Amino acid sequence: MSDTIRWGILGTGSIAHQFAGDLRYADGAELAAVGSRTQEAADAFGDEFGIPRCHGTYEALADDPGVDVIYVATPHSCHKDNTILCLECGKAVLCEKPFAINRNEAETMAAKAREQGLFLMEAMWSRFFPLMRRVRQLAADGAIGEVRMVTADFGFRAEYEAESRLFDPAFGGGSLLDVGVYAVSFASMLLGEPHRVEAMAELGKTGVDEQCAIIFGYEGGQLAALQSGIRTTTPHEATVIGAEGYIRLFPKFWNPTRIMLARDGKESFEEDLVEGRGFHFEVSEVMRCLDAGETESPIMPLDESIAIMDTMDRVRAKWGLKYPME
Repeated sequence: MSDTIRWGILGTGSIAHQFAGDLRYADGAELAAVGSRTQEAADAFGDEFGIPRCHGTYEALADDPGVDVIYVATPHSCHKDNTILCLECGKAVLCEKPFAINRNEAETMAAKAREQGLFLMEAMWSRFFPLMRRVRQLAADGAIGEVRMVTADFGFRAEYEAESRLFDPAFGGGSLLDVGVYAVSFASMLLGEPHRVEAMAELGKTGVDEQCAIIFGYEGGQLAALQSGIRTTTPHEATVIGAEGYIRLFPKFWNPTRIMLARDGKESFEEDLVEGRGFHFEVSEVMRCLDAGETESPIMPLDESIAIMDTMDRVRAKWGLKYPME
């Protein structure tokens, strides 16, 4: 790879705007192209961010020889097809979370990337914040003893709109895939894949989960208690509880700027001010992998993304929630 890695963005929605705004904080990243379903939307996005090549179709972006890696920023239901399109055109891919709708889709995406020998990663951006790396280090180093419990919540109140992506089953709507995935991924990061899954949900008028509560059990006796909602605002906190202390991630845990370690009756705090929204941390990891010739990130490997999708499949099975494409 050259010193500059040329990025394309597939999709022009809210998350694409946030991602594009943060690319300037990643050394060596060039925003080279954007693709949308219409030329008008692509041009408007390009004008906003000074992007030289604006494509009116996703296919044109995937075929652009001036792009090294593509960030897929479309709704959940489109992730598999959009990712495979880019991979088949020889592009590395960073795919927005959740990685897919279900395990089968995630396995298909991973298989295509491995077949093509191309980089692919789920854009679970919270994993790459300096303080989230610090939490992993503290837990691994035994700073709180053996990790025994994890708690996390992510909920917000959206106005009900049956045809919006949040409430429409055709888009993989509901709180679990939209924001609950942050809590599930957080638990996975610390405890791995659960042995037991228990879950309850309030299914709304469209049949998707408007709020849910989940408990995971692990073979070593550890537990995780997680909550998410799209009609309920929650504290956005997380706690890692060990045998000898705990680590608290203050709101918002998925965008961590302050943590606290408690042990032996003492509390110590760490803070980290972040430029922009923090998407550049995952961007830097992608570029590190590309420079090193790695096709997966050890921080967010494909097998873990597949396992997380499988776990969420098991959670939805408790509610009988299936999406139309399944």
